[in-house]
Amino acid sequence: MYLIALCDDETAELDKTEQILHNYETEHPDAAIKIERFETAAKLIDHIRTKKYTPDLIILDIYMPHETGIDAAKTLREMGNKSRIIFLTTSRDHALDAFRVEAAQYLVKPLSESMLFPILNRFLGETEELRKKYVLLRIDGKIRRVLVNRIVFCEAQGKKQCLHFSDGTFCILNITMTELYETLSSYPEFVRVGIAYIVNLEHVESVSRQELQMDNQKTIYPPRGSYQSLREKYFTYYCEDSP
Repeated sequence: MYLIALCDDETAELDKTEQILHNYETEHPDAAIKIERFETAAKLIDHIRTKKYTPDLIILDIYMPHETGIDAAKTLREMGNKSRIIFLTTSRDHALDAFRVEAAQYLVKPLSESMLFPILNRFLGETEELRKKYVLLRIDGKIRRVLVNRIVFCEAQGKKQCLHFSDGTFCILNITMTELYETLSSYPEFVRVGIAYIVNLEHVESVSRQELQMDNQKTIYPPRGSYQSLREKYFTYYCEDSP
């Protein structure tokens, strides 16, 4: 399922874009799409902020009253939202602004299938590849998608696990270390270090008998006797990963 948000102050434009998306879905039955419509940028931002709504794609009109699409995109990026954004506009005047907020595409109205379909083909293919690098974890009572490369390491804390992320944040999981490793073990970058740690080799800066230095400035002290095995896994991973 792909979540797509449409934001335009004109109902007719929302109807047209939604119909194009339904036509795409008809031609591509494997591309299940769920559409949410918003008539103001404020409603879109509020829904993302309060409902934890994380659309895969936002199709956003630039010229709207009260808050432009460019302003809305800036707010979303400041909130940490990483959704792909396609801007719709009647002018090319804001193309540079669109680039500054990391827009995926900038399209001049009137929108058509011939304009949007090729973009959706590329976007959905790229999104599917990214989804292969996500894991689903229960965090704070909710199932959340976690990007694999955000995970630096996990540390056992009694019967709970503390997951450390690349941005310096962490969360507590109410599962066993074995259960967590079963979830992560399909990705070759994750290895067990003793019984207390799972480490993402992508985030290991150095390995020695005494410690592992992680790229988030954390240091892990492996148990005695684990160095040789860990060293072999580290070199094997990077040798096989090399072009």
